[in-house]
Amino acid sequence: MLKFTCCDAVQQFSEHAAAQVLRGITRGYERECLRVDRAGKLAQTPHPVGLGSKLTHPWITTDYSEALLEFITPPSQDPEFPLQFLRDIHRFSAQQLQGEYLWAASMPCVLAQDKDIPIADYGSSNAARFKSVYREGLGLRYGRQMQTIAGAHYNWSLPADFWLALKDCCCAKGSGQDFVSERYFGLIRNFLRYGWLIPYLFGASPAICESFLQGRSSDLPELVPGTRYGPYATSLRMSDLGYQNRAQANLRVSVNSLAEYTQALEAAIRTPDPYYEELGVREGTRWKQLNACLLQTESEFYAGIRPKRIGKLGERPAKALQTYGVEYVEMRLFDLNPLVDIGITPEQGLFADVLLLMCLFRDSPPITSREQSENDENKRRVVNQGRQPDLHLLAHNREQAFRPLAHELFDDMQPFAEMLDAAYGGRRYQTTMQDLRTRIDQPDSTPSAQVLAGSREQGGFFSYTMQLSQQHTQSLQATALDTGTLARFSDSVVSSWQDQQRLEVAEHGSFDDFVAQYYA
Repeated sequence: MLKFTCCDAVQQFSEHAAAQVLRGITRGYERECLRVDRAGKLAQTPHPVGLGSKLTHPWITTDYSEALLEFITPPSQDPEFPLQFLRDIHRFSAQQLQGEYLWAASMPCVLAQDKDIPIADYGSSNAARFKSVYREGLGLRYGRQMQTIAGAHYNWSLPADFWLALKDCCCAKGSGQDFVSERYFGLIRNFLRYGWLIPYLFGASPAICESFLQGRSSDLPELVPGTRYGPYATSLRMSDLGYQNRAQANLRVSVNSLAEYTQALEAAIRTPDPYYEELGVREGTRWKQLNACLLQTESEFYAGIRPKRIGKLGERPAKALQTYGVEYVEMRLFDLNPLVDIGITPEQGLFADVLLLMCLFRDSPPITSREQSENDENKRRVVNQGRQPDLHLLAHNREQAFRPLAHELFDDMQPFAEMLDAAYGGRRYQTTMQDLRTRIDQPDSTPSAQVLAGSREQGGFFSYTMQLSQQHTQSLQATALDTGTLARFSDSVVSSWQDQQRLEVAEHGSFDDFVAQYYA
């Protein structure tokens, strides 16, 4: 039976008047995608000048590689805005490409040798150099090909009025921000318990180009020459093959409280690792990594969901969380959907809203090391074998069939779909949940099954994804932005270059001092 940390709260916020506070939910997306050349190989060209400075532009930057674009939507309380703005970013960016395409899938295109994957260059300032050295370190530690994997992140927060009402309803003591942080961490723990639903419903990376393996052996069978696949896989991106930091397997970062979480991250950026020490931090004047510790920065810690806070004085992430508490959560499990031009479909955000609300309201005891192993195993099974007909997951040390567990979670989420529909009007959330629920018993309707079928029909992962990449990029290029939107993006490009130039002109102090100050 579904248990809540405050039973009256669900009923209270389900009433139309009280539900209106949920209209203040703030959302935003971050979407990564590779630039590829006409042959479908990783682009070796610099970041297009027409996209602005990747160091200072607010919406268009790069992640690891010079060829790995990252699009960021401003936070908004309008639920329609993030995808609308993301589409505008795609249209503007596609029109700046000269004979290149936006790669449609999470798993990368044809890759050459690891050393030929270009690391992003952000300029000459200390801040720019810091970002580049950090990426050098990631490549040194984990290999550059792992850093070419792309995904989508969903940023989500509840409004201050909601927290005041919930605190009052729960008769909670203590400071308001402590209550907010505590409840966000409860949400995070529950997400780690139930987040396996996301790769099942939305995973879209069941196959890879063989070049990604860089000559390593793999247990994945061959779909066609040049393509490896998981017959029942949903998200190889989230598997041990993909963006999983196996070197961090023994790094225990507890989410049982804000204090435990931030203390673990602080310790990790200050605890030397013998292997990283052997690799070395510097070679003459060239920096190879920022430090030889378990983590270079807190951002290196990989997690499917993270608590976030924007520091008021530019503090490090853990320090900002310690000082000000949790501001929002970043959900990081979405694969890119190669079947759509912007990689994200509307039902993904709608589902995430419902799941995150359920995770917030549901009772959320501390996660033991035994339960954490169970959570990790469930995610591993779903990403590798999610569409397997007889799939079982672990629940309280017992094997249970996947489909009944998934249906039970949809039952548990129903009140929160109703709650959001009471807030926004209509039945959009409930209808979306009904539609998505059919994927439990119809695994062939999932994106991963559709991508696998397309790869099989089109002669492999590369041929299929290249065709979609060309089609989507050309479609985006053919759709003109309205005059006002185009002017806004053009102005942002000019401003970003001016901001980078000002930063470089005003630079003072050595890079060594800049790095030392970061860790101070």
